[in-house]
Amino acid sequence: MDRRDALGVMAAGLVAASAGATAARGQTAESGMTYRTLGKTDEKVSAIGLGGYHIGIQSDPQESVRIVRFAIDQGIAFMDNCWDYNGGESEKRMGRALRDGYRQKVFLMTKFDGRTKAAAAQQIDESLSRLQTDHIDLIQYHENIRPEDPDRFFAAGGALEALVAAKQAGKIRYIGFTGHKDPFIHLRMLDEAQQHRFHFDSCQMPLNVMDAHFRSFAHQVVPRLVAEGIGVLGMKPMGSGEVLRAGVVTPIECLHYALNLPTSVVINGCDNVDRVNQALEAVRSFKPMSDAQVSALLAKTRDAAMTGRYEPFKTTSDFDGTAANPQWLG
Repeated sequence: MDRRDALGVMAAGLVAASAGATAARGQTAESGMTYRTLGKTDEKVSAIGLGGYHIGIQSDPQESVRIVRFAIDQGIAFMDNCWDYNGGESEKRMGRALRDGYRQKVFLMTKFDGRTKAAAAQQIDESLSRLQTDHIDLIQYHENIRPEDPDRFFAAGGALEALVAAKQAGKIRYIGFTGHKDPFIHLRMLDEAQQHRFHFDSCQMPLNVMDAHFRSFAHQVVPRLVAEGIGVLGMKPMGSGEVLRAGVVTPIECLHYALNLPTSVVINGCDNVDRVNQALEAVRSFKPMSDAQVSALLAKTRDAAMTGRYEPFKTTSDFDGTAANPQWLG
């Protein structure tokens, strides 16, 4: 084993140990769903979250409603969404699904793209309208993917001012940020937050079996989030399907790896009920993994991961919605 491999195994062991503690603190419902604490908050959130993007790509809007309600009925209480997903259709469909008492059963998260106070405020209000709710439990600064994005968040007249006003008005409860490009930019955001004496409640990033080897959020960002008490939101556990194309891991292995990290929630895109059931099975069958199990799993993905081919959201602009639509930034 060379030095790089040894360091990787050590990092995996540290993360796995932290995950074991997280899992031990979790509460399991009769449905088999595990609930974990979101960072320093007292909020209990389901270990699996329902991704919002896929809700909007269904050809039948009623099927989208059925998927959301089925997931909630099975114990998935964390709902992910974004102002820009499918031109707002994802939020509209989720809003319809959360009628009839379902809104009270979930922890609702959405994201916004505006970099100015005015743009952010407008997008927050539009999300509230589409989601048919008077408040959003967690709002997140979306696509923190450019080195200057942290500066724009904290700048005079920037997005944070809109969030502070929205929180004072009771429109939002907690604040986080997301990104899929490079751990360096996440670390810049955390540094800027420290400089401005601001505490994020959550941070969302890709966490999967390829990420462990390439521009790794798990190794570079997650330990700091845990140390600062910021809720860890994992996304792309299968890399939007790209990870599976390598042919070296199964969907359940992908979900187990992400659940084994010290995540509050692993957000999983589900475009049909079968995908929801797959995620539920992953939670029910999950047991904290040993260092040896983590190392064996990551050994299967190392060679495939090293070029970034199976994480195109890091290496291409294909997933950069705000780059293709700069008008969203304001």
